[in-house]
Amino acid sequence: MKFTEEHEWIRMEDDIAVIGITEHAATALGDIVFVELPEVGTEVTKDEDTVVIESVKAASDILAPLDGEIVEVNEALVDDPGKINEDPLGNAWIFKMKVSDMSPMDDYMEEPAYNAMIS
Repeated sequence: MKFTEEHEWIRMEDDIAVIGITEHAATALGDIVFVELPEVGTEVTKDEDTVVIESVKAASDILAPLDGEIVEVNEALVDDPGKINEDPLGNAWIFKMKVSDMSPMDDYMEEPAYNAMIS
């Protein structure tokens, strides 16, 4: 698993990247009340606004960490966005994408570096 400076995590499953937000981000946002997911089949580019998460405190855009195509979204979050607060690194993944350029992965942090950044 890799982490971005924008508090997203990326887990590779074969050639598919699974994307979510970190526990730090979920805690900072507070109780999440709404998630707007992208459409499956959407082509996204790195750093493009892809998802909107709204909490009782703020709204936050989730950026695509890589170039590629959205191949699956976590529909369960539409009915229960609070799942992100409960299990941000597991079942509350946000979307999956088929990556067209893996090179940015080299720039993302391993967990110890991410933990150092947020401490």
